[in-house]
Amino acid sequence: MILIKTPSQIDGIRASSRLATATLKYTASFIKPGISTELLNQKAHDYIISHKAQPAPLNYNGFPKSICTSINNVVCHGIPSPKEILKEGDIVNIDITTILNGYFGDTSATYPVGKINQEAQLLIERTKVSLDLAIKSVKAGKYLNECVGKTIEDYVTRFGYSVVKDLGGHGVGINFHEDPFVFHFNTLRNHILLKPGMIFTIEPMINASKNWQVYMDVDDAWTIRTKDSSLSAQFEHTVLVTQNGCEVLTK
Repeated sequence: MILIKTPSQIDGIRASSRLATATLKYTASFIKPGISTELLNQKAHDYIISHKAQPAPLNYNGFPKSICTSINNVVCHGIPSPKEILKEGDIVNIDITTILNGYFGDTSATYPVGKINQEAQLLIERTKVSLDLAIKSVKAGKYLNECVGKTIEDYVTRFGYSVVKDLGGHGVGINFHEDPFVFHFNTLRNHILLKPGMIFTIEPMINASKNWQVYMDVDDAWTIRTKDSSLSAQFEHTVLVTQNGCEVLTK
């Protein structure tokens, strides 16, 4: 059941979303070759706690850390570790979700580590553009699959990329994950009429090959990787549907 948020709920979700954005920017400032993803996790954790909030991923269904850090061919849900050291040429996605006064805000972005090659740079840029195009398309009275899935798929496939189909965005705000599930490819499963007050994430996961398939690491039962070891990038915003478009809450 898709929740239509009240004005007071929207205010709370907006505040949490802005904290998530601030946390992401703060955490990303530490990215450089030679640091561990555990350091990024600790910086984010401390920042969130210092703002009287909680990191939503910590202990969520057993997840052991406060953020997700996904490097190169890791699509999502990478677990920070002191043994995982960023190297020159890597790309890393940082995924932040905060709980502030009971409300959730969710955002992520993919960053270069030092100097990266052109393939990686273009993947990052084009993944970000696909998110921006989808956001521009969102408006009450339109359908979710047309605004998000079709827009993203039509754009990225022209470059020989693929959209991960097993994972997607989600409603958010009152809970960490709510309806609807947001696919980033065109499917009638997302033929959902958009209404003012809906809040959900758009978070395309784009692989730098025509193979969209992924698998989960058996060792930790969280980390999702591309099946063909191709690079993968992701950007995410929490958006509020309005009558005339949408408001990006994680701005």
